[in-house]
Amino acid sequence: MFKILVVEDDYSYREYLSAVLKQASYQVFMAKNGQEALSKLEQEKISLIVLDVMMPVMDGFEFLKTIRKNDIDIPVLIITAKHLPQDKREAFILGTDDYLIKPIDEEEMLLRIKALLRRAKIESEKKIVFPHTIVDYSSLEIRTDDKIITLPKKEFLLLYKLLSNLDVAFTRYQLMDEIWGYDNESNDVTVAVHINRLRNKLKNIKDFEIQTIWGIGYKAVRKK
Repeated sequence: MFKILVVEDDYSYREYLSAVLKQASYQVFMAKNGQEALSKLEQEKISLIVLDVMMPVMDGFEFLKTIRKNDIDIPVLIITAKHLPQDKREAFILGTDDYLIKPIDEEEMLLRIKALLRRAKIESEKKIVFPHTIVDYSSLEIRTDDKIITLPKKEFLLLYKLLSNLDVAFTRYQLMDEIWGYDNESNDVTVAVHINRLRNKLKNIKDFEIQTIWGIGYKAVRKK
């Protein structure tokens, strides 16, 4: 059973989130600030953290900064009333995996948690396995039934990002930030060039393909 840590200073909202998660068959632990949450992480093997931002003693941003500085890579979903773009940007720079603004939709929260847990499983195993294809992060290789394709690192990371989120469309700018970084001098055309290279190299792959979503960006889908 997945263990989820809810870090929220408001008692009523903490209990509400706990009830929703327990109903979805997760084991729930609770903390009312970042300092308590750090203690919980020492006591339990937590699968995912649901994190508020505005809390006493140690707020959510400071807690997030602390765990990422210490190489704790547990998935984090921030749920907060802080709705300004700069708040969201800071959260992602500090290392959150997803961000929801209160009030939340319960079904959306559960779907996002499910996606984060699935991605965490893929990353921990460092492999994405299809019926005829294995995408191996450790070697930057695509292994099919009859050959091995070794990709340059940026191409591999781009493909791995898309395959870890099947059917999810990403903009060129999102992919630029994820793979090349915020302060890289490349532009979004770089993404298109790398996508075209991937398509050429993987055109005979039986399991998946990269689709262009016009006006948005790209997504990976299973071949039918």
